[in-house]
Amino acid sequence: MGIIIGLVITLGCVLGGFMAMGGHIEVLIQPWEAVIICGAALGIFVVANPMKTVKDAGKGLVEALKYSVPKEQEYLETLGILHAIMRELRTKSRNEVEAHIDNPEESPLFQAFPTVLKNHDLTHFICDYCRIIIIGNARPHEIEALMDEEIHTIRADQLKSYHALVAMGDGFPALGICAAVLGVVKAMGALDQSPEILGGLIGAALVGTFLGIFMAYGVVSPIASQVKTVREKRNRLYVIVKQTLLAYMNGSLPQVALEFGRKTISSHDRPSIDAVEQSTLNAGHAESKAA
Repeated sequence: MGIIIGLVITLGCVLGGFMAMGGHIEVLIQPWEAVIICGAALGIFVVANPMKTVKDAGKGLVEALKYSVPKEQEYLETLGILHAIMRELRTKSRNEVEAHIDNPEESPLFQAFPTVLKNHDLTHFICDYCRIIIIGNARPHEIEALMDEEIHTIRADQLKSYHALVAMGDGFPALGICAAVLGVVKAMGALDQSPEILGGLIGAALVGTFLGIFMAYGVVSPIASQVKTVREKRNRLYVIVKQTLLAYMNGSLPQVALEFGRKTISSHDRPSIDAVEQSTLNAGHAESKAA
């Protein structure tokens, strides 16, 4: 919603200012200039990136439009599943805990936290490192180094679409010039026409330059920044898991270990201690009834 409101404000100010200066809005309606610029940008985008990145860019655009960042409930469920697993690690046998880790989709432990279970990548991340904890041979600093490397890799993969969109945005001004040049070529073929017709053709050509610059800095660049913001916030979930499990490995009680994870959440989004305690308490009751 924020992107749509921002684009409406931007277009309103640009077009409104142009009309206030005495400009005629119909001059800017040059659909074939838009086809040349946007079509060429899309084609270059497909050529320059693997199809997986192209598809992920579409997914990233949808996430940016919806502003699909983790909400308080998602943070609470992430902390809740970690608390439940750490409690199981302290009180249950290895085989009982492994049953949850090896098949999280069928585990009542994970089913109590549907938001986490829906995030398959995060679920696998949690299970992988809990499995290492169960084995019991790895040292905390070794696990931390491994987690950092994996989180870095996940972040790089998640931001490939952002970098691809930025590169496409950087190319829009040049494509606008190409469209303008083609418009000038067309105008040169009409030098024998009246000044009114020739002026209209030159004006139409210059619209290409305007459209290329506007698309680059008024549309693609801010949307790409929003894609990056959303992806960065979603990657924060992995940092929460990392800090919580490392605190547990270093000897902290489950409830204390949760604080290490909770503190990595931005202060604007961080749930309160009471909310975390209430959430884990309710989840504990639900698991007891399921058992």
